[in-house]
Amino acid sequence: MAGLEDELEFLDRVHAAQAWMLDHARMRVTTGEQVAGDRYTAETLGRMLKSYVKELAEEPDGAPYFGRLGFEDTPAAGDHRNQRYHIGRRRIAGEHGPPLVIDWRAPVSSLFYQAGVGDRRGVSVRRRYGWTSRPPIRLTGFEDERLDHGEELGTTSRLLAEEIERPRVGPMRDIVATIQPEQDELVRADLDQSLCVQGGPGTGKTAVGLHRAAYLLYAHRRQLKRTGVLVVGPNPAFLDYISAVLPALGEVDVRQCTLEDLLASTPVRGTDTDEAALVKHDARMAEVVRRALAGLIGQPAEGIVLPDGSYRLRVAVSALARELALVRSEDLPYGVGRERFRTRIVALLQRQLEYHGESPNRKWLDRTGRSRPVTGVLDRCWPRVRPEELLATLLGDASALKAAADGILTGTEQAALLWARPPRSFKSAKWSAADLVLLDEIAGAIQHPEGFGHIVVDEAQDLSPMQCRALARRSRHGSLTVLGDLAQGTSAWAAAEWGAQLTHLGKPDAPVTALTLGFRVPAVVLSYANRLLPRLKVAVPAARSVRADGELNVRAVPDLGVAVLGHVRAALDQEGSIAVIATAGRIAALPGIDDPDGRVTLLPATLAKGLEFDHVVVVEPAEIVAAEPRGLHRLYVVLTRAVSRLDVLHTGDSASDVRIVPEPPLS
Repeated sequence: MAGLEDELEFLDRVHAAQAWMLDHARMRVTTGEQVAGDRYTAETLGRMLKSYVKELAEEPDGAPYFGRLGFEDTPAAGDHRNQRYHIGRRRIAGEHGPPLVIDWRAPVSSLFYQAGVGDRRGVSVRRRYGWTSRPPIRLTGFEDERLDHGEELGTTSRLLAEEIERPRVGPMRDIVATIQPEQDELVRADLDQSLCVQGGPGTGKTAVGLHRAAYLLYAHRRQLKRTGVLVVGPNPAFLDYISAVLPALGEVDVRQCTLEDLLASTPVRGTDTDEAALVKHDARMAEVVRRALAGLIGQPAEGIVLPDGSYRLRVAVSALARELALVRSEDLPYGVGRERFRTRIVALLQRQLEYHGESPNRKWLDRTGRSRPVTGVLDRCWPRVRPEELLATLLGDASALKAAADGILTGTEQAALLWARPPRSFKSAKWSAADLVLLDEIAGAIQHPEGFGHIVVDEAQDLSPMQCRALARRSRHGSLTVLGDLAQGTSAWAAAEWGAQLTHLGKPDAPVTALTLGFRVPAVVLSYANRLLPRLKVAVPAARSVRADGELNVRAVPDLGVAVLGHVRAALDQEGSIAVIATAGRIAALPGIDDPDGRVTLLPATLAKGLEFDHVVVVEPAEIVAAEPRGLHRLYVVLTRAVSRLDVLHTGDSASDVRIVPEPPLS
């Protein structure tokens, strides 16, 4: 068994290989233009190679590998008999010989996460490495699990615990060194499989989704290079927090955005009443849109006469009506249906010309399709329409809305949708955020949008049915990784169960897997927050934590401003990031905090979802609960942002019955 000296010697070889890879990559950048066949190819190759060089240049700041597999000399090891593999974030190879470090996504690397005493799969020893937490990164030691001797540490591993509990400053880190078997199974699910991960706070659901994206890009690179991968997050702060994970895993060609950015077809300059927003996000609006578009289609009033040389080609009104009915029966997107109707009209004219012994070519077909008699029938029977134009008609004309929504929406709901002062035209309309969802629904009903090969959507429990449909349109031929926690649903339309949500997302058969083992939030903090679960009225299993190192302080204080300053100063004496979380009004009223190192974040409770901090100070929880209809859910989110220490400060004189204190237990 290799000792520390052998490991340090191997590390020198790895560093030498990394240096060679970087030099070789830089050489390829300088020669790339000479080997590329044209300017476009040269530019594309240059961007790819420069990106690769940048990734390699930054690599020395991280540990080159985190584990090693040793296989036994028996048939059970198969092709890996008597082999040893170091596992890292990327493949590392020198100029000659086999790779020194295997990519964590390679098939054999799965055994680092999956092998156990009960199913060793030929693995005799699993080794974990310890590294310093700050540059320059140095190897500090290692820890072996002799699976062949019945030794399996699991979550009791000292090095695993140190990696999980490491202070958190800056963006989210990858978890390749700490992935657990149940997480690895989700990460390596195949591309054609959609799945839903219900995960309590700190169970790693976001990390699982991001690592699955990285794995799929590794396993299906050619396909996903063409179709793309999309990561959708709840807000810009969350996206900024997770932004470093995929690049650290070597994947930079992934679009990461909020749903609002994805649907930003026009600026948001308007607002909705709560009642209007609820209706606009309701799944029934999809049927209203469908009926509104169908109502634009009318019957032909006269036939077609088309002069063509010495011939006069004719199509009777009955033939046009028959073709129109056939196209409508195909249930195509509105825009596709219009073009299909055009094609059928041209085909009728073509057959007449062929009857006279002529053979029309492509140029004749295109010219005829654009001719005035044909486009005249099209515009009367199946007119062009812009999404903004149709929505402005629905929101500005009570009779038009009634024609499309009668029997679907109540009179009160229709009244909530109507503009009090309709604009002169759709071009001057002030669209709201909810209107963008409807505009996307209309655009999707006219022409299906370009989709993605895979979409990861986080905090999916907060999506409305119409927002889910927007994502479903973009994954019609791809797969989804749906991440969320029903207990953390804070939007007005938050899901109460996953079945309906997955149906709206277009993946009703996607399996739901619950992650219940928490790695980030300490047990004392998680168990405290879990006391809210019975009051949240969602059927989710309570998460339990593997960590026993956290701290919880709940205090009634006479002056919240003074208390916050004192607790933040005490937190600054320890390592890690710090957040003060309260309502937006309370945050604005807090005194200034001296924070020269930028470690303290003053965070409104509405923006806390998905973020983690080493030390969290929650200010006046009763105000958080009272600030919005789903305030208890918001408080559950806020209380589970701490990964080391949680302070809860309250004045003790709130009239609310939802004060959070250790005793007595919440009813």
